[in-house]
Amino acid sequence: MRVLRLKALLLVAVIAASVSCVASDASQQSAAGTQSLTAAQLEKAGDNARALKNYDEAIQCFKEALRQDRKNAKLYNKLGLAELSAGDYASARTSFGKATKYDHNYPEAWNDLGVVYYVQKNYGAAAKNFEKAIALNETRASFHVNLGITRFAQGNMESATREYTRALELDPEALMRGSNLAMSAQITSREERARQDFMLAKVFAKLGYVDSCLVCLKRAKEDGYGDLTNVYKEEEFSKVRQDARLAEIVPPPAAK
Repeated sequence: MRVLRLKALLLVAVIAASVSCVASDASQQSAAGTQSLTAAQLEKAGDNARALKNYDEAIQCFKEALRQDRKNAKLYNKLGLAELSAGDYASARTSFGKATKYDHNYPEAWNDLGVVYYVQKNYGAAAKNFEKAIALNETRASFHVNLGITRFAQGNMESATREYTRALELDPEALMRGSNLAMSAQITSREERARQDFMLAKVFAKLGYVDSCLVCLKRAKEDGYGDLTNVYKEEEFSKVRQDARLAEIVPPPAAK
């Protein structure tokens, strides 16, 4: 019986050693395979990994690519995006900073650097970086949306409204798609969400986008916005007041 136990233990040890060797060989082969790729191939592999949300793999690919092309601003920006998605904000900020260092006229890198500062609630630094991005490319609606969200967080409603309005002039769907959810998600309290949705409703109303205005008013109501009856007072909502659907969301005040 004792001999059988010893044989069994020996067999387990052999299997464990074999598994360890296989894992080690696989790891070495993977590393060797990565090192044999060109920077362009590594970049493509990183893009594919990031698209599949395999952020650790994407980070590794972009870092390997940068070992071959150490001053590539585009690669640093992609590395920063993967690090940002992985929640490593400090590393993302460093990577975006290097992207702007190696290409000072890279608007996406300035914008992405602003996103990191925004997520870290450094709204002053975020706004400065978004402004730099806009100065380099004024026609990117998403840059204006990001600056608008930041101005809202700072309590500057006038500036926020101006940026949102400009974003909608450039792209009528800029405020209704999910491209800026990462930043919008930082607005966590119901009160803040309600205030932002009412402000967005006013921007949509001003530009004549009635359907989008009503969507925002409905969201503001669901989050408990207290001054919804202002839609019957403020000039921006004059066109919306002609739509019967408004009364379903905000009943008109009782006539005195």
